[in-house]
Amino acid sequence: MKEAARLSTQILEELAKELVPGRTPGDIDRKAWELTKEAGVVPSFYNVKGHRGIYGYSCCVSVNDEVLHGIPDDDYHFQTGDVAKIDFGIVKDGYYTDQCFTFGVGSLSEEDKRLVNISRMATETAMKKALDGVRAGDLGFTMEGIARAAGYDTLKMFVGHGLGKSLHEPPEIPTFGPAGVGDKLKFGMVISVECQLIPFEDEVYVDDDGWTIKTANGGRGAMFEYMVIVGDEEAEILTPMQDWDIIISV
Repeated sequence: MKEAARLSTQILEELAKELVPGRTPGDIDRKAWELTKEAGVVPSFYNVKGHRGIYGYSCCVSVNDEVLHGIPDDDYHFQTGDVAKIDFGIVKDGYYTDQCFTFGVGSLSEEDKRLVNISRMATETAMKKALDGVRAGDLGFTMEGIARAAGYDTLKMFVGHGLGKSLHEPPEIPTFGPAGVGDKLKFGMVISVECQLIPFEDEVYVDDDGWTIKTANGGRGAMFEYMVIVGDEEAEILTPMQDWDIIISV
């Protein structure tokens, strides 16, 4: 799992370099296929079954009011100031990874920068609480509390999860409270801690493509997702993106 997460993080960092004005989410998808083939692995999202069929892409690229599960096609060209989320994972030696980071293309408005930073803070604060005996709801309570205090909300219909021999395993890690409820985390578990943050209230809809989740009011969304090993005294972060810059220089 550690080796798979290391490689996945390395590839995601390379994919972010495709966030250049004029390029498309499809360019990121093609780059992901190129890099995974070179590494001898396959994308973990490919062939995932959804409500409207099988997912046929290597990753999800969600831009601005697309919060998550955005299809990486060529219908949109990146522009300076975009809020772009790249959600990506691989399967290596039978083990799955899943991670996400939100980037600003070239620059971000102060409003968007605040949204992204609060989403990041909520996720990174919660993941440090992934300790033996802690309840899953404790992490969700932390994420929702940080979001609400800043005037945002977390999505309730999507949750973090366990990882291993499949992409989604128990336990579920919600993005909301209350504390003291949910599955008890156990030492050695590998989980994804994720948080989708949107302005105002938790209101989204599924686009006509059957996959992309968009905000109902057109506000922009941010998402971060880390892989973590539940620890005894300290959680071990498998996808160390804490030092990454949210702005991709162009």
